[in-house]
Amino acid sequence: MSIFESSPSPWTDRMLSILRIVAGLVFFVTGTMKAFGFPPFPTVVPPLPMPPMWEFHVAGFLETYLGAAFALGLLTRPISFVLAGEMAVAYFQFSFPLSFWPTANWGTSAILYCFLFLYFMLAGPGPWSVDAIIARRRRTVTRVD
Repeated sequence: MSIFESSPSPWTDRMLSILRIVAGLVFFVTGTMKAFGFPPFPTVVPPLPMPPMWEFHVAGFLETYLGAAFALGLLTRPISFVLAGEMAVAYFQFSFPLSFWPTANWGTSAILYCFLFLYFMLAGPGPWSVDAIIARRRRTVTRVD
């Protein structure tokens, strides 16, 4: 095996699932901070423009509930599409007007999440997911019929 070729290891798909679970849980906690105030916001917050409260609560709802579903691997592809859109809107509405550079406008995480969700929209959830369980059961049912 060469370091320049893709790995035939079974851990490649498993790491896809682990990445989805970790990213989904971090996204979920970000949502609970916005929606429920837990965990509490850091005491030092950068001077970012705050969205109207209804937008803040919509983002908190999406990040909490869709983040949890994403972590479980439930409806991963459509949820990834919605969350990638949310992150693109968040970046261009709040970060980009401050500066062109993501490191200067606090938009690094929005960009990374946007492209991470786009990747999962195409790659799928991995083997450790509710979607994979549903797919296995559907294959079993169609073979029996």
